[in-house]
Amino acid sequence: MDVQVVFWAVVLARFVLPFFILRYPLPAIIACLLLDGVDQTIFQLFNVEPPNYQSYDKAMDVFYLSIAYLASLRNWTNPGAVKISRFLFFYRQVGAVLFELTGLRFLLLVFPNTFEYFFIAYEGVRARRDPMRYGFRFWVKVAAGIWIFIKLPQETWIHVLKLDLTDTIRDVPWFLPALIVALLALAAVLWFVVRPRLSPPDWTLRLSADPLPVAMDEASERMAYRAAHNRVLDMAAVEKIVLIGLTSVIYGRVLPGVQTSDLRLFLGIAFFVVLNSAIGLWSARRGYGWDSAAFSFLVLLVINIVLVFVADLLLTRGNGDLSLPDTLFFVFLVTTLTMLYDRYHPVSEYRATAAAKAVS
Repeated sequence: MDVQVVFWAVVLARFVLPFFILRYPLPAIIACLLLDGVDQTIFQLFNVEPPNYQSYDKAMDVFYLSIAYLASLRNWTNPGAVKISRFLFFYRQVGAVLFELTGLRFLLLVFPNTFEYFFIAYEGVRARRDPMRYGFRFWVKVAAGIWIFIKLPQETWIHVLKLDLTDTIRDVPWFLPALIVALLALAAVLWFVVRPRLSPPDWTLRLSADPLPVAMDEASERMAYRAAHNRVLDMAAVEKIVLIGLTSVIYGRVLPGVQTSDLRLFLGIAFFVVLNSAIGLWSARRGYGWDSAAFSFLVLLVINIVLVFVADLLLTRGNGDLSLPDTLFFVFLVTTLTMLYDRYHPVSEYRATAAAKAVS
């Protein structure tokens, strides 16, 4: 099989699979996690050697974790868990960018990817129980346990000791049997010790996302909420700039046609994010919105393509710092993350406001 076919098939899978997290959070993020774990093995099997694999891998991780974070805004009903999710996600984003800028691997240990397993833990609870049964302290303890007992050892294994699971299984005869015994022991503890002490489940297994709140399940309602509560430059806009800007900087380090500095790329992306926010608020205040996510994406994509090429013509006269394929990629990235953020951030804010009113 052609190595380019294998490479692009894996890349396409790593771009498409994350979108299923929005509707099927637990199975989809586990599938993304598994694909992340085996893609290097697939490349080795077919003699594919991606340039700068470490940066490529971090960039693909950042994309699917960004979609997972946006899924938490869409789906999570517990505002305390959302706050912890937000901190863990952006903490890791900062660490990933610092790693790209410096190349210091220990930074990935200082900024571990706790968000990913916290997302899995929350969705594992939600699969059988109402997350609102558990308070903020419970979710803090869950995050701390994942950080200390799971992610620190894992990040040490991968980024400090530079060990690969497949290679270790192949080179160390006793490792695979020991790993199987450890997993069986963990399963036994969960089944025989933890499970009997759990409270009765609230419902049968739920793997699909819960419906949106009735008051926010239509585009017109989300648009009205944005028009009433958001501004062009507010905390939501800042969060969106950081989310998309840091993700773009990481991809700017991977894409071969990017000839600009990290700061210029971040500022350029920030400009277009703010412009998108202004357009979004203008359309929200006039009641323009579509329930179809695909149609919303296409409309915003066309607008952004026009804006980018007009800016390129006026400011650089066609001699920009990005190649055409890379420019189109960043348009796709900004459009995707902007559309999803603007679509689901109002849902999260509505839930948080409703929960605060209920407590008071």
